[in-house]
Amino acid sequence: MADSRETFLVNAFVTGWPVKHSRSPLIHGHWLKQFGIAGSYRAEAVTEADFPAFIKSLKEGSSGFRGGNVTIPHKELAFKLADRPDDLAEELGASNTLWMEDGLLHATNTDGHGFTANLDDRHPGWDRTGRAVIFGAGGASRAVIQAIRDRGVSEIHVVNRTVSRAEELADRFGSKVHAHPTEALKEVMSGTGLFVNTTSLGMDGSEAPEIDYSPLASGAVVTDIVYVPLKTPLLAQAEAQGFAIVDGLGMLLHQAVPGFEKWFGRRPVVDKALRDLVIGDMEKHG
Repeated sequence: MADSRETFLVNAFVTGWPVKHSRSPLIHGHWLKQFGIAGSYRAEAVTEADFPAFIKSLKEGSSGFRGGNVTIPHKELAFKLADRPDDLAEELGASNTLWMEDGLLHATNTDGHGFTANLDDRHPGWDRTGRAVIFGAGGASRAVIQAIRDRGVSEIHVVNRTVSRAEELADRFGSKVHAHPTEALKEVMSGTGLFVNTTSLGMDGSEAPEIDYSPLASGAVVTDIVYVPLKTPLLAQAEAQGFAIVDGLGMLLHQAVPGFEKWFGRRPVVDKALRDLVIGDMEKHG
């Protein structure tokens, strides 16, 4: 239902390089229509060289935007250029959500919120586990590690081909996080209640290794931050072996909620209609 109080135009963005394949405009456009808000959310392709100038125009008010989302490769620089990054962004050293408030550019990172909210929605009770395995130590793993640590998971085992990258994450996120080489995967999976793939393995139909999930705890859940395809090879393997799975699409949907509320003043809900809308777009465009 349209809100008669919403009489001024509010604009937000998603920026990256490239950014044309982002589904964020579809998500936020759905919510804008749902609430009847006079506003816009659009993709802005900005190169790394031009990004500081883009942020300067945002701070000065000349861009016409109240705030927006930041994606690859600008998240680290967005954090550095913000006036008021919050504690989440400080620890991660990266921001994906920006908004102007009292003349200052504020920043946070909602990727971790998106990850845990997706699990809460699709597999409630996942956080009763005391032990998790994170497969991969790239940039995408940071917010996941931070979020599950903050939810109370007491042992987080990061497994990566280059163990030094996993060790960097253990150093960053504290004593609950432990680093291991890929060869140790089966051993550290023993008794684990949550398995998270943060690598790009299986994305867009690419090959993925065969994983034996049998060492996991009874009732364990396997999830993947990749959402194209919706059921990745690693998820299909886990399901075939009798484990609960959670796809990565909900992380994309839920991470968008806090930003929309900051820019447009309403708290949207991730529901079946939105999920079906994005899945339909994925099936149409890949």
